[in-house]
Formats: sequence, structure tokens, C-alpha cells
Amino acid sequence: MRKSRLITDNQKQTMSNYSAPSQITERQQAYFKDKHVLIAGELEDNYPVALSSVCKSVAVFTTHYGYYLQSEKYKEVNTYYGAELDDNIKADIVLLYWPKAKQEAGYLLAMLMSKLGTGTEIVVVGENRSGVKSIEKMFEPYGRIHKYDSARRCSFYWGECCQTPQIFDLQKWFKTYQINVGNQPVTIKSLPGVFSHGRLDDGSKLLLETLKEPRGKVLDFGCGAGVIGVVAASQNSGIRLSMCDVSALAIESAKATLAANGLDGEVFPSDVYSDIHEKYDYIISNPPFHSGLETNYHAAESLLSRAPEYLNQHGQLVIVANSFLKYSPLIEQAFGQCQTLAKNSRFAIYQAQQK
Repeated sequence: MRKSRLITDNQKQTMSNYSAPSQITERQQAYFKDKHVLIAGELEDNYPVALSSVCKSVAVFTTHYGYYLQSEKYKEVNTYYGAELDDNIKADIVLLYWPKAKQEAGYLLAMLMSKLGTGTEIVVVGENRSGVKSIEKMFEPYGRIHKYDSARRCSFYWGECCQTPQIFDLQKWFKTYQINVGNQPVTIKSLPGVFSHGRLDDGSKLLLETLKEPRGKVLDFGCGAGVIGVVAASQNSGIRLSMCDVSALAIESAKATLAANGLDGEVFPSDVYSDIHEKYDYIISNPPFHSGLETNYHAAESLLSRAPEYLNQHGQLVIVANSFLKYSPLIEQAFGQCQTLAKNSRFAIYQAQQK
């Protein structure tokens, strides 16, 4: 059922502080009045705090550890981080910010509708270029959904789950594939939304072909499905492997990849260096440079500039990067030197050593 708009003067003043999806959501705030709201998806601002003023409660479920650290500071909102929603969370309505990966949207819908069940309302909001209109077909197994507003190149959908969802099974969402390193097969498992889901990307392939035998304590930074770390551990049994990522979906994928290959290692969430408290002999990475639909170099630049703080004496940083990214000057500034170990038309492998 179509709801009426509710926009106050104060809302008009604060809209500019929010992302475009949050702005269109705020002008439709009447949908959420006096309800228990659960927010999920590609959320990048603190709009849930403002929304809490018109709701009975607001909870945020996020797979992004950086957003979790930011959101948990606000007492008005209960924030949960993980790959799967806690069974005890109750909500009348879900506000889903459409993620950049369509497969991740399907994963979130299946998980949320299974946990919350029939009768749950849902609002889906996202930028048109993100493919948000796919929600119309994707939601068919759960019920009905229609678009009720468009603004700032975004769309706003409202619907309701009126069909009994299938029981959610995390294991069914893994894609499994094998890569051969030397003559040794390595099994990779990944969840939707994880970088290079279901395949080995060309950048990581070049890094694995170039990487000399690491030793000691090795950190796979921004590990994704754990490809780099697990291959390193499978070829060098003496290393002590740690892997970290900002994504809860990546954390679960890396753990599954370790288990699939009978390997041990530490896997933990970290927003750049937020939860890294040790020093390593090797930091190896295929660092991300996208946040949502936008290009964002902050995480990669922080990784490079602060890497010497997290390396033992003579420890090494080895990364792969798109050739157009000017990372070598940042590495030189941090370490005093930078070597290019390999390069093709698309990627470069950079290495630097702590003094």
C-alpha cells in the first residue's frame, strides 16, 4: 500500500549530509513510523540515527566491519556484524540498501526473509546504475514489491513478504572452484559479494606466479576468499598464516577455504589496521580500491603508508595493483624504496622491505 510522504524543514536541512539512497528514504520516512526497523545492505552514512527518532527501534545488520565500528558508537541504534543475521532479531520492516553485487542482494534477501518470515514489509532503495530494478524479479519468490518513488537517480521500492521463504542454509551459497599451483590443486570457496566470487582474478594470479616463498608470520591483508594466503600456506608448510578483511562474507569464505584444504590459520575482521596488533614477516595483498559503486583509495593508501609499522625487521610488503594506480611513490615514501617484481598491461607487482 502506498504511504504518504512526510518531510519536515529539519529533514530538508539534513538531507544533504546523506547519500542519495538515504535522501530518497528520508523523504519517505512515513513508511517506518512507529515500527521496528532492520537496516541492511550498502549503507554508508549515519541515517539510521535520524530514522530512530520516528521508529520504535532501529537495528543495523552489516557485513562491513568498518561501518560496524562507526555505527556501534550510536546508542540510538543496535548494530550487528556478521555473515548471517542472529535468529533473535525481530523487525516489522526491512530497509535494504541495494549492494553493488546482484548476487549479494539475492543472498541478503534470502537470509533476511528466511529469518523474519511472512508479514515482513521491505523497502529497497538504491542508485539506478546499481541495477536496483532487478529487485522486481528477485523478490517474486517472497511476495510483491513495487516502485513508489524516484529521485537523485535512485529508486525506492516497497513490498511485503507474503510467501513462506525457504530455510536459509549458508553452506548452499558457497561457490567452490579449484586452482592449480605447480602440480598441487587448491580448493577455493567464496560467498556472494566477495571479490572475484567463484573465480581467480587475473591480478591475484600474477601475484601468485611472482611471489617467492614467504616465511615466518604472513598476513594476507584484504584476503577475500583467502586465495593468496591459502596458496602461500599450501606451498610453505612452515609459515604462520593470518588473514584479515573488512567483509564478514570474506571472513567466512577464507575460513571455509582453509578448512577445504586442511590448513590452519587465523582469520579476523579489521578495517585497515584497526584490529591488527602484531608485526609480520610478510604482508601480502591485492588491496581493494572500490567502496560500493565508487572508487576509493583510502584503504589501500593507509595499507601502504603504515605497513612499516606492522613489519618485523627485514619484513616484506608484496602487493598487486592495477598498473594505472600510482602506488609505487606511496611505497617509496613509506619504505624509502620500492621494486617492481612483475608488470603487464593491466597489473604490477610491487615489493618493499623494512629496514
